[in-house]
This record gives sequence, C-alpha cells and structure tokens, in this order.
Amino acid sequence: MKVGTDGTLLGAWAQGGSRILDIGTGTGLVALMMAQRFPEAQIVGVEIDANAVEQAKENVAQSPFFRQIEVQCVDINSFESQYLFDSIVSNPPYFDNSLECPDDGRTRARHTSSLSYAELIAAVKRLLCDEGVFTVIIPSECRSKFECEAVLAGLFKVRECAIKTTLRKAPRRYLMAFAHHPSPLFVQEEGIIETQPDKRSEWYRLLTKDFYL
Repeated sequence: MKVGTDGTLLGAWAQGGSRILDIGTGTGLVALMMAQRFPEAQIVGVEIDANAVEQAKENVAQSPFFRQIEVQCVDINSFESQYLFDSIVSNPPYFDNSLECPDDGRTRARHTSSLSYAELIAAVKRLLCDEGVFTVIIPSECRSKFECEAVLAGLFKVRECAIKTTLRKAPRRYLMAFAHHPSPLFVQEEGIIETQPDKRSEWYRLLTKDFYL
C-alpha cells in the first residue's frame, strides 16, 4: 500500500506514549511517524501481510528510528505482549460488505473481512493500558458503526476531528480517539486538507509540516 493521506493524518494527529502499538502497520508509515514525534517511545507494528512486513522492516532499517521500532508478522487476534500499551494507533480496513479486490494483499489491507471492527476493538481493549488512548481514522460512512462497536466494548470517545477535503464538502474521514474512561473535556475539531485544488490548508500544513519535504 502506498503512502496515503489517511496514514499521514493519523501519524501526525494521534496521541503518543512510551509504548506504542500500530495495528495493521502496512509498510510502517504510521509507526515511523510516531517514532519521529516521540523519540523516547518504543513502538511495535503488527501486520498480517508478509510482503508488507518485509517492506516495513526494510523501511525501518533504513530510517533513523530503527532502534525504536519492532515489526512483527502476526494476526492481532493472536498477538501477545508482555506489557500493555499507552498508545494504540490503527488505520484499519474500511470497506465493509463490498466487492473485494482480487489481490489478496490489497483485500486484507482494505476490507473488514480480514479484521472486523469488533475484532480490532476487542484487541485494543485487551492491549491498552488503563490510562491509554486508542486513535483511529475511519471513513465518514463507517463512523457510527465503529463508534457503536467501541461503546459496546466499554470504550469512550475522548477526542474527534472531522476531516474535509475542502471547506464546502462534507467530512470524508474522522480521526477518533478512545479511552477506557470518559473524559471530562471532550475535544471536537475540524480539519480541512485543501483550500483550493493542490493548495494545502494552513491547518494541514501545520499538522504535517515535520513530515513533508
């Protein structure tokens, strides 16, 4: 999977911690961004696709952050850790009940048949420490379903950012953060990617300025 706006937004917006888990790390984009933002963090990226894992390991090895990141080829449902994580991030599969791509790797990366929202949230519930935060990016049409699954699992939304491609369009994506406990101050934001075609907004520029050349 190529570097995309969704992963870039997640890696730039998510809350960090000393121990970070990236579920569905793909080729390692979000894990590398979190390592850059949080230089004291130790990061584990888990990915089920063996080809993506090899690319992620190569990307990590060639980066300045190779001491911070460990990449494992494992299904998150069977992933075991000696410790809990204070930050979990995921850019999960998002196509639900739709025609699947004939390429197995792209299907696993893009369709919830490989990792349902309920399975993802159950893994988060198991691996997130008591004061930790789970951050995810979801298409707008999947927002309600994902939030319902989180509520059923006992997670509370503590922060949200509606992402618009341009000012006049409806939100296309939602960045959402969940925790084991409700927050007395729920933070709701709005982000716009472009003010006009091929011109990044000031919000997007500031959010991602440390990552674009």
